[in-house]
Amino acid sequence: MAKSVAKPVQNAHFFDDVSQFFDHAAQFTKHPQGLLNQIKVCNSIYRFSFPFRRGDQIEVIHAWRVEHSQHMSPTKGGIRYSELVNEDEVMALAALMTYKCAIVNVPFGGAKGGICINPKNYSVSELETITRRYTVELIKKNFIGPAIDVPAPDYGTGEREMSWIADTYTTMNPGQLDAFGCVTGKPLSLHGINGRKAATGRGVAIAIRECVDVAEDMKEIGLTPGIAGKKVIVQGLGNVGYNTAKFLMEFGAIIVGVCEYDGALYNPDGLDPDAILEHRKNTGSILNYKKAKKQFKTPAEGLEQACDILVPAALENQLTEDNIGRIKAKIIAEGANGPTTPGAEAAFVKNGGIIIPDMYCNAGGVTVSYFEWLKNLSHVAFGRMDKRYEEMSNLNLVNTVETITGKSLTSAQRMAIVKGADELELVNSGLEDTMIRSYHEIRAIKNANAAIDTLRTAAFVGSIDKIAISYQNLGIWP
Repeated sequence: MAKSVAKPVQNAHFFDDVSQFFDHAAQFTKHPQGLLNQIKVCNSIYRFSFPFRRGDQIEVIHAWRVEHSQHMSPTKGGIRYSELVNEDEVMALAALMTYKCAIVNVPFGGAKGGICINPKNYSVSELETITRRYTVELIKKNFIGPAIDVPAPDYGTGEREMSWIADTYTTMNPGQLDAFGCVTGKPLSLHGINGRKAATGRGVAIAIRECVDVAEDMKEIGLTPGIAGKKVIVQGLGNVGYNTAKFLMEFGAIIVGVCEYDGALYNPDGLDPDAILEHRKNTGSILNYKKAKKQFKTPAEGLEQACDILVPAALENQLTEDNIGRIKAKIIAEGANGPTTPGAEAAFVKNGGIIIPDMYCNAGGVTVSYFEWLKNLSHVAFGRMDKRYEEMSNLNLVNTVETITGKSLTSAQRMAIVKGADELELVNSGLEDTMIRSYHEIRAIKNANAAIDTLRTAAFVGSIDKIAISYQNLGIWP
């Protein structure tokens, strides 16, 4: 007997939200309406279903792959496993990927994929079968390839699923030299790259640090400049939320709140995310964590506690017109895609808040995915060719200076100067440079036009301009 996995009701609003942000920003550009329409529309939408045998029953799995823009190739975007996945959501996420890549100057078009399942309801072998079948469907329709469309992890997926995709693709494309470049976010043992797993969270933390370091902007919202001592609430302790919290703590911030699907914790003196994860591992829930001074069974209540910075790092539409008035943060840093609706953003900014938009804030993942893709195409790890040469050159320089001056460095000083950069250090350096430059580019666009009201609008203006130039350079538009 065939059994169709329940499809969620299509709430066609997320793509409309993205389009609304786009249209608002487009008025600050000088491009013809026809070109703006082309930039905004999703170029290719592949909707498909396939059978999956489970015991003595057959389920019908519903899946999507959307390529929003091929103004640059390949297209790039994650694959999401969730019961809430629908076509509108995948279209919106694909569009955000297009703008995100343009903002951080990564030469990809935007794409996104999704499979409508709850991965917790399937065994590892069943998930492998579904993932491999999904990959085969993409291969059949030419929706995957190192020069065509390159998926990555997203909500509900990770290194394991990416390794299954890579293996399936290479098996069906024997002899293709760059086959492992068909997907990023792979484990290191399968030609992944150091730093990819933590990249999105690290990028969010850097974005927040850059924002609060601007004294002029902090003065306007009543905060002292600098990240040290800033109180932060993080929604979601998955890969993005956890790493954001971890790096913010390294920068000197205090994590005062953690919100998860089963509740929320709060302590104005600080919480330890590692200890909370250990508690959840032992008990099955973050609730009843002893060092929390307050706990809430409704996660939404955790968002409304006192803090300087709120980091929604879970799913879209978490901050709406209904609850934005109860948010006490002065800064919202969007670790997730689309967590704030247009109406909520307008109200928050009107009351003097700053929103660091998702299309920039969580771009660390695609930035390091780009580095992984380059590594796969070049077939050599970053630092492998020059690390030893750099160390020997630095050592010769140190020896020469010591000989001339007659003074010797300590072993620690010598080590700091001589050491050559390895792959992780190069990746983190490239990520940090990308996030810093991109933030100040967005801020400069906003400050150049008094009518541009938010960082999101400025980010859209910058990305629209870059994409329009790409179309013109391709000769597609005069």
